[in-house]
Amino acid sequence: MSRYHDVRKQSEKICEPLQTEDYVVQPVVDVSPPKWHLGHTTWFFETFILMPNQPNYQVFDPQYNFVFNSYYETIGARVIRTDRGNLSRPSVAEIYNYRQYVDEKMSEFLQSDYFKPEHIELLELGLNHEQQHQELLVTDIKYILGHNPLFPVYRDNSLKKTAITSDIKMLKFPEGVYEIGFEGNGFCFDNELGRHKVYLNEFEIADRPVTNGEYLEFMNSGGYDDFKYWHAEGWDWVKNTKAQSPLYWHNIDGNWMIYTLEGLKNIDLDDLLCHINFYEAAAFAAWKGMRLPTEEEWEVAFDQLNWGKRWEWTNSAYLPYPDYKRAAGAVGEYNGKFMINQMVLRGASEATPEGHSRNTYRNFFPTNLQWQFTGIRLAK
Repeated sequence: MSRYHDVRKQSEKICEPLQTEDYVVQPVVDVSPPKWHLGHTTWFFETFILMPNQPNYQVFDPQYNFVFNSYYETIGARVIRTDRGNLSRPSVAEIYNYRQYVDEKMSEFLQSDYFKPEHIELLELGLNHEQQHQELLVTDIKYILGHNPLFPVYRDNSLKKTAITSDIKMLKFPEGVYEIGFEGNGFCFDNELGRHKVYLNEFEIADRPVTNGEYLEFMNSGGYDDFKYWHAEGWDWVKNTKAQSPLYWHNIDGNWMIYTLEGLKNIDLDDLLCHINFYEAAAFAAWKGMRLPTEEEWEVAFDQLNWGKRWEWTNSAYLPYPDYKRAAGAVGEYNGKFMINQMVLRGASEATPEGHSRNTYRNFFPTNLQWQFTGIRLAK
């Protein structure tokens, strides 16, 4: 039960520096208001654990199922994603009351005879789900504040520094048959299951991700102006958005600045590159005469890599592993329904909660999105 409360408190700790107005903002469709995250993660425990398993449970507010259901078709109608920022009600205070109510009911349930061994797996899924939203909270808060013209500080010393002082070293791996996928005890998501063999040709992979300074060389060489480095869809994105730099970079009077959670700063050339999409990652790799690693190569090499500070784009489409089975009911919508038109990211980021990273973790995002803590690792 202590783990339940520790995870729940961490979500609220992330929101401590916010002003009330910050909780409501939704600048773009991909960013959810912080108060929605707090409500949605609470709704998960109420809907999937308390309502089916706690006799005579009284929901906090019958309308919240419509407000805080994210994408579960099985559960019913919901507010469309673009309208989350229009929810001035329920208020921030009401959502914190909601969290307190559900936490109290969960404490009672976890100490009761109604809590059975078969509920543990679902409870663990709920906690990992909340940890995913904790990373999204940090990501979305950065987007909200980073698009405020005042560039407000979220929190001083909010994230660890990631300065790199060594040159990239390419690590060589022989061709052969390898195994990937989760095995052993402990939690994993269903998309990691189905450990299987893969054949890989000989490959080389960089020991660390790319830095700001290395990416700036690509920018200064005209990388955003030369179509030959870009996928056709990526080149369309460059032209349509007039992109010339990663997200949060600002050229002010000829000097590159970057918005961080500590406010607007001068670019640290030795810091790891962050907030680039798949198009940019693939274009940079092509400019270097290399490519992005596949997720299989990344997992085979992981124990020799410097990883964990940036989610790293791979050149692998997000698809099911052999023998993947979608769970019955609403929980089965958790990962399987998104296995189309997205690319896999491996690793973790400085915004990933402690204990929430694994070498088999398969993150995934559409190719155009920059707002996550994403970086580049080269391969050839």
